[in-house]
Amino acid sequence: MPTNGLHQVLKIQFGLVNDTDRYLTAESFGFKVNASASSLKRKQMWVLEPDPGQGTAVLFRSSHLGRYLSAEEDGRVACEAERPGRDCRFLVLPQPDGRWVLRSEPHGRFFGGTEDRLSCFATAISPAELWTVHLAIHPQAHLLSVSRRRYVHLCPQEDELAADSNTPWGVDALITLIFENRQYCLRSCDSRYLRSDGRLVWEPEARARYTLEFKAGKLAFKDCDGRYLAPVGPTATLRAGRNTRPSKDELFDLEESHPQVVLVAANHRYVSVRQGVNVSANQDEEQHHETFLMQIDQETKKCAFYSSTGGYWTLVTHGGIQATATQVAATTMFETEWRGRRVALKASNGRYVCMKKNGQLAATSDFVGEDEEFILKLINRPILVLRGPDGFVCHRRGSNQLDTNRSVYDVFHLSFSDGAYHIQ
Repeated sequence: MPTNGLHQVLKIQFGLVNDTDRYLTAESFGFKVNASASSLKRKQMWVLEPDPGQGTAVLFRSSHLGRYLSAEEDGRVACEAERPGRDCRFLVLPQPDGRWVLRSEPHGRFFGGTEDRLSCFATAISPAELWTVHLAIHPQAHLLSVSRRRYVHLCPQEDELAADSNTPWGVDALITLIFENRQYCLRSCDSRYLRSDGRLVWEPEARARYTLEFKAGKLAFKDCDGRYLAPVGPTATLRAGRNTRPSKDELFDLEESHPQVVLVAANHRYVSVRQGVNVSANQDEEQHHETFLMQIDQETKKCAFYSSTGGYWTLVTHGGIQATATQVAATTMFETEWRGRRVALKASNGRYVCMKKNGQLAATSDFVGEDEEFILKLINRPILVLRGPDGFVCHRRGSNQLDTNRSVYDVFHLSFSDGAYHIQ
């Protein structure tokens, strides 16, 4: 079943790329590390953990092995520590171009090298000790200000991004991280980039690129002048403040962005909870009460629908559908059956959801007809990043083909018409 917590902070996984464009890799055999891989796969993924001693040092844990990177006094490195010890402590030193330098905290030496010749014994920083951070998570997410406990969203009236939303509802809350010249850009739902002065621009110019930093499991975005993005003033406008060191005001969480949808019934009206707990097809406008968040169970592929009023759709007495459940359960899960450009929903009682004459929805049908079919429209992905089991989807240079196993991604534009999508 999906978790009951809608606001799921993403576990930050990433790859580290050296100066020769090779990824730091943790091998199962002998727990050795190398920098030979040309793409970001399972063995190249790492998780940054804060030091248990509450210091400034951090730990690098292999997602693949569940063990920690360590550096001994003689410079030898490995990834075999099941529990973090003294040799596992590193200091991250961000560089002006966005790359990281990793220094052993107990021994004071720098970590770097090429292929299978990695060590942590350098006394000075050369290109071999510079690492680029490449996030392995899906780059489309919600951005939560740690200090204000509010979500960043696009404010069309003020033409800015602001951290003043209680819930990440609707398309305006979608933020896409774009990897550009070893740094990251924040892209709004209308495809513009956030510049450090708070303006939104159409090109990823230098002042719209940020160095990514981690602090206590949170993210900070440093601009080209060494200042950090923060919500500023009573309007919580997102722009670079005065601080050159990240405090709580400059820290953010990335939360998973679930698909948000609207449904149109056979009467050409939107499914809504505007008039109470009953889920009914009785509205002519597409607003928050007509928008539902879909949580998809990865094993069963069944869906739960969460409303803006704070309840899940659930099956009640006599097959009725109400948005009253506070937790995910068997009665809140629905099977989706695609029927051309329409979708049918089957409830936990084995019956299909239909529209009654008064517009209310109920799971009382044994067969699918016109009243059991809905148009399902995805509203919070006007721009789209696709990832499958083998990696991201990316256009192959010099060809009209798409690769589905890439560690980098292309951003596609999504348009909708009568139950069908066009991906450009």
